[in-house]
Amino acid sequence: MAYLVEGIVSAFEMIFSFDHAVFEIALLSLELSVLSTMLAALFGVPLGFLIAARDFWGKRGLIIVFNTLLSMPTVVIGLLGYSFLSRRGLLGSFGLLFTPWAIVIGQMILAFPIITALCISAVQGVDKRAQKTALTLGANRFQAAWIILSESRFALFSAIITGFGRVFSEVGVSMMLGGNIRGLTRNITTAIAFETGKGEFALGIALGIILLFVAFSVNVLLQRLQHKKTGNNRG
Repeated sequence: MAYLVEGIVSAFEMIFSFDHAVFEIALLSLELSVLSTMLAALFGVPLGFLIAARDFWGKRGLIIVFNTLLSMPTVVIGLLGYSFLSRRGLLGSFGLLFTPWAIVIGQMILAFPIITALCISAVQGVDKRAQKTALTLGANRFQAAWIILSESRFALFSAIITGFGRVFSEVGVSMMLGGNIRGLTRNITTAIAFETGKGEFALGIALGIILLFVAFSVNVLLQRLQHKKTGNNRG
């Protein structure tokens, strides 16, 4: 176990010395995860609101589909993305495969059903009397919709943060669509797998510590948002 202890010590030395390789990989992971989450939220939040706020044929089935996609394996998304982005694929002419944009697209597809499903749940959890009261007091449909979004804002933020946490820790999409190219598409999870395979435990452990720290921070933020939501409901 001596190699493990040495690896942990070296990992903390790399972190506290702001090792360039470690933080280059970590910053790339953050940039790609934030961008893909924002794009997923841009489409997921409005769609989740529309599904929750309106009654239409097939609504239950659509909700079941999104809830099922919550557990979609990342390698399946990577496989589908590869088939579309490869040279023989439908989008092969754009040359996106093994680029940061390929990772963003794959992670966006991964986060989209998560954010949409949780937004549906958030909007459905709002007291329906809020919309009726707003319309009775003269608000138009847009203003009433804004009131519902405002009432569910903490749950919506939680949905977006959950989507970010999912894409930040995934490995299948990044490996299959990004190709783990150093300085271009190598993020935390792919670097951990690659460096561990080479026997470079120090770098792998350092990146793992950063990954755990970000995951911990995301969960703390989620807890704070849920606490605020509970406090508002009690109030």
